[in-house]
Amino acid sequence: MTENEGKEFAELGVKPWLIKQLQTLGIRSPTPIQKGCISQILSGNDCIGAAKTGSGKTFAFALPILQHLAEDPYGIFALVLTPTHELAYQIADQFQILGQPLKLRVCIVTGGSDQLEESLKLAKRPHIVVAMPGRLADHITGCDTFSLKKIKYLVLDEADRLFSESFEDDLQTIFSALPQKRQNLLFSATITEDVKNSKLLPLNTKLTCWSESDPQLTVGTLQQRYVVCPAYARDVYLVQALRNYRAGAPSSHVIVFTDTKKECQVLSMMLNAIGMDNVCLHGFMRQRERVAALAQFRSNLKCTLIATNVAARGLDIPSVDLVVNHKLPLEPKEYVHRVGRTARAGRSGMAISLITPYDILRLGEIEDHIKTKLSEYKIDDDEAVKVFTTVSVTRREQEAQLDNEEFEQRKRNYRIKRWIMAGVDPDAMEEGLEEMRRKRMKAAKKAKLAKIKELQAQIKNDNKETGQDNENRLQEKETDIDSTIKDGLKKVNKTLMKKDDRFKGVIGKIVKIKRKADNVKQKAENAKQKIAEVNERKKKKRKFAVK
Repeated sequence: MTENEGKEFAELGVKPWLIKQLQTLGIRSPTPIQKGCISQILSGNDCIGAAKTGSGKTFAFALPILQHLAEDPYGIFALVLTPTHELAYQIADQFQILGQPLKLRVCIVTGGSDQLEESLKLAKRPHIVVAMPGRLADHITGCDTFSLKKIKYLVLDEADRLFSESFEDDLQTIFSALPQKRQNLLFSATITEDVKNSKLLPLNTKLTCWSESDPQLTVGTLQQRYVVCPAYARDVYLVQALRNYRAGAPSSHVIVFTDTKKECQVLSMMLNAIGMDNVCLHGFMRQRERVAALAQFRSNLKCTLIATNVAARGLDIPSVDLVVNHKLPLEPKEYVHRVGRTARAGRSGMAISLITPYDILRLGEIEDHIKTKLSEYKIDDDEAVKVFTTVSVTRREQEAQLDNEEFEQRKRNYRIKRWIMAGVDPDAMEEGLEEMRRKRMKAAKKAKLAKIKELQAQIKNDNKETGQDNENRLQEKETDIDSTIKDGLKKVNKTLMKKDDRFKGVIGKIVKIKRKADNVKQKAENAKQKIAEVNERKKKKRKFAVK
């Protein structure tokens, strides 16, 4: 290592042995978030760091933690909390690589493996524990073989996700087991005010908040595109988008994001059935299945990964060239995390989102959030129509094969196990959960309806200013809230399409595609009928010959 190599890391206070480890990984200079946070963490400050995905957030907290650990090595020294299995394993790997000279001991606590085995590993006092909140909370309430009372660092990676309501009870259990005197480090691509002002985790007065000055939340090397398609032909256009992209980059790696576990499984099965090799990743898969799927994707054995949002946070797979949103995520910040799986660390990449005429409002919210307009990714509609029947029939066949009961049973078994371990009555909890679900759904619908009315009022006001009649005002009528929301969204999306030059011809395009698809379907039915008639005639001839 020459005198100038690693100089910038040295100026941040990083020790030579860690700089040498960085050199072996090909890292010569710190990223902006590393420049903004490392020296502050080394000086003892709590830290909140927000930066685009792929910007080196993990090393921003791992380097100072390992440097302090080397001065006084003991276990358990640091606790890192993360919302997903996959991110936990990735963070653990990065700690292991950097901490090789220390013979670093890292324990992963995520569930999906034997809990007794995890307890034994915790009892051996590893230097670093990387955990998901639910499983760690189970260990804290269920056994006394380890203690977190001496940890120096608490890290929340993907902090905004961890502070969501679903993790609240587990975080309270964990925080109650930690010492008051410690450093709190919170990192994510998107940090909200709720995170900064959380009463659940009060931060020290010595606090550093660092975020990128660039207001754009996605990197400049990322091409962001959309494909407009009919809602019933979303799978067809997914197939064509993948084939188009692969035609120019045959060995490219792709992540396709879906919105539910069932959709993820069906889509994976359908693509495999039509010869598009892939693996899937979702929350109902067992841990060994998830690890195996990721291993195949990382090692180039499979070039396509179909995943839910469990793959949207923190996964660093440099070979990913393309991300496809089979459906747009509900929250704009989830879009940021999804598309952040490509174009990482200065590399180029592309994100393609499949949208229907009912998604214009959601697309607009995403574009406002990322301060970028998506451009169109061209798909030949005639080519798409040619595979319409094949894709649609295959989809129905795979849906028929999928065991819905097994999916639901896995979900119930997981919940019941957690409740039993917590010492509560599963039946009573099930009733309470259902009631809570109904209340949340009702509140969400009311909020959506209020938003639609607000948008309609804004559109009405805009039309008054431009002298246009407002044809799309939401009509107040005595009907159920679902119908009102559906009607309102349809009208809002239609109005937004008319206002955006990108979508002015969309309705005509959709009508043409439907006509072509119906023709293809009719030709297939006619061919099928002719074959049946021919077979029937042959059958009659054979009977006549026998007589």
